[in-house]
Amino acid sequence: MADSSDSVSVDMETISLAGKEYVVKTSRGSVSVAVLGDQDKPALITYPDLAVNHMSCFQGLLICPEACSLLLHNFCIYHITPPGHELGACSFSSNEPMLSMEDLADQIPDVLNYFGLGAVMCMGVTAGAYVLTLFALKYRHRVLGLILVSPLCKAPSWTEWLYNKVVSNLLYYYGMCGVVKELLLKRYFSREVRGTAQVPESDTVQACRRLLDERHGANVWRFLEAINGRLDFSEELRRLTCRSLLFVGENSPFHDEALYMTSKLDRRYSALVEVQACGSMVTEEQPHAMLIPLEYFLMGYGFYRPNLSVSPRSPLSPSCISPELLSPESMGLKLKPIKTRVSLKEGRGFMI
Repeated sequence: MADSSDSVSVDMETISLAGKEYVVKTSRGSVSVAVLGDQDKPALITYPDLAVNHMSCFQGLLICPEACSLLLHNFCIYHITPPGHELGACSFSSNEPMLSMEDLADQIPDVLNYFGLGAVMCMGVTAGAYVLTLFALKYRHRVLGLILVSPLCKAPSWTEWLYNKVVSNLLYYYGMCGVVKELLLKRYFSREVRGTAQVPESDTVQACRRLLDERHGANVWRFLEAINGRLDFSEELRRLTCRSLLFVGENSPFHDEALYMTSKLDRRYSALVEVQACGSMVTEEQPHAMLIPLEYFLMGYGFYRPNLSVSPRSPLSPSCISPELLSPESMGLKLKPIKTRVSLKEGRGFMI
């Protein structure tokens, strides 16, 4: 693990956030993995939400200089992409077998074995958070910790199931049409950044919209079908022995599910950070809100940001954070469930 006395400077202009692409054959089919950083360092694996990949789900976090220095100083990042969501992916044929969420979780050990990795840190967003949590439940010895953004743990409610079926049918018959893209953007982002008739949508939303243009409807449909068929593992969450840090946007459609999941996790090892005026994809909409909680969470594992200091650009400062997160218990022994809010005024200033 990294020593806190090490010094590193991160030049954002010289870092390629795309990473080096690998195609890994697993027992459940091939999967694309983009590797970013020094492979001699501990591993952080990521898994994105529906219809996005690491370039549209984690780039906002990684272009934050403070977050980039924290993560790349300590980790090599392995971005696992859902099948058919990688850059330049071809459309799946109807002959390709359908994969369940459990199949996607079972691909991960093969990816880790391919790169010679042992236990890893995990970061996932919504559907990706479900896949990584399921992986952690099935392969507990391979997970150091979980960083989950707007996570899922239950089977879809009837409302969500019906909503997903509508989107699924649109994808099946019309592909990535304008209506589907609007519904996906509502899944990811709060109304504040999606724009109105008077206020244009933010640069982040515009960039995501362009990347959605590159997705094949058939590939997104397959992942959505897996999401809609997911099982409830909430009663198994108490078996998790790794520490978990959860983030959720106040305006996320999955806000209540994140609160429910927090209630099911062992309170000694989990913490919740709620971000005000934010949708599901906190990594893109308000990535600065993640920085300070991430720093203190990773300190429990001996990971530090070089020249650790509170950034004046971060809307979270120690005075804004629940005392539980700053307590000695949170530094490696225990994490208590908390709620940390970023004010609307501060949060808006840091949207990309």
